[in-house]
Amino acid sequence: MKRRDFLGGVGAVGAAGALAAPSLLTTAGRAMAQGGDIPVGLLFSLTGAVAVVESTLHDAALMAIKEINAEGGVHGRQLRPIIEDPASDPATYADRARRLMIRDKCVSVFGSYTSASRQAVLPVTEQRKNLYWYPTLYEGRECSRNVMYGGAVPNQQQDDLIPWAIENFGPRFFMIGNNYVYPKEENNYCKTLLAKHGGEVVNEEYVPLGHSDFSSVINRIRAEEPDVIFATVVGDSDVAFARQYHAAELDPEKMPVVSLTRSEVEVKAIGGEAAAGHFSSAPYFMGHDTPENEAFVEAYKSRYGADTVTHFVSEAAYFQVYQFKAALEKLDPANITPEAIRDAAVGLTLNAPQGEVLIDENLHTHLWPKIGQWQANGQAEVLVQSSERIAPLPYAAYEGQSCTGEGLVKA
Repeated sequence: MKRRDFLGGVGAVGAAGALAAPSLLTTAGRAMAQGGDIPVGLLFSLTGAVAVVESTLHDAALMAIKEINAEGGVHGRQLRPIIEDPASDPATYADRARRLMIRDKCVSVFGSYTSASRQAVLPVTEQRKNLYWYPTLYEGRECSRNVMYGGAVPNQQQDDLIPWAIENFGPRFFMIGNNYVYPKEENNYCKTLLAKHGGEVVNEEYVPLGHSDFSSVINRIRAEEPDVIFATVVGDSDVAFARQYHAAELDPEKMPVVSLTRSEVEVKAIGGEAAAGHFSSAPYFMGHDTPENEAFVEAYKSRYGADTVTHFVSEAAYFQVYQFKAALEKLDPANITPEAIRDAAVGLTLNAPQGEVLIDENLHTHLWPKIGQWQANGQAEVLVQSSERIAPLPYAAYEGQSCTGEGLVKA
């Protein structure tokens, strides 16, 4: 399949195509009107604690840019990636984002993995009226008009998962997560679903980011004998937890780990044998069988090595660049501004590796939830797949609040 065919099914729904672009050009907009390359920022950590994940997001986004340029760019112009390494430090993310938006006049910035980094960049992006493309699953409870959210929010990962887990394993949940906003908000939403479907929380534990000794947690799990271990530990902590669970000879057939954060990257580090039998909920798995995903995986491995893996955040980092391209193609080349790109992006559909995705008026993305069971070969067997695209509800856990095209609305 040619690169021009991959992710080529782009359309628009609703009235997004009729939205007028701002009449006053920003400095970046004037630069675009004069011709030349289109500057875009890549703000992914290539060093530091989160580089193991963020470097793969950088690679996926850069691959998309190079593919687009190889096909002639947009409006006959090349996308010019300007790369900054925030070194896994939230304050540095903000500083480098400011540099990309002011000095380099980027009309959009693609970046980051953690909520801490997104929240560090958010005030800069809003102050500069720029556009930040964030590919990562996150906890919701945010509604910015300057962020394009490509990853899943809680309802897109849990609405199918929780009743499925109760039905297949039982109602007693042990929650384990890192001690920051994402696990706590996901657990908050999980509790509402447990109450709805007859489940209960037998224990709720939080450990610091980077925590590696889970012996006391394993002992409590052994004592409680939960039906499901609901996990939101991330990165190195997830690797350590999975290995220690396996070493303790706990049985995934009796009390499986059901994760919102474990992807092919973590499983590769854990080892297939230790990860096998457990589950993850995500909109994308590397083994998903579509022509678009086959092309994506083939291109990624060809560029970065046969032993590399794709995952549900690198997939979003990739397709968001194509969403950006599709938005640019709707605009007058003389009026390429962040606000115009945002308005043109609303309603766009695109054939991503996971399936056809849609940008909602709230700037989040309609996705395809899946439940996969990890196998010894490091890949997930998809057991459950949504029969339809699921709309993003970033305030699903908060009755009377919703994110709309006008921003946050409170009843």
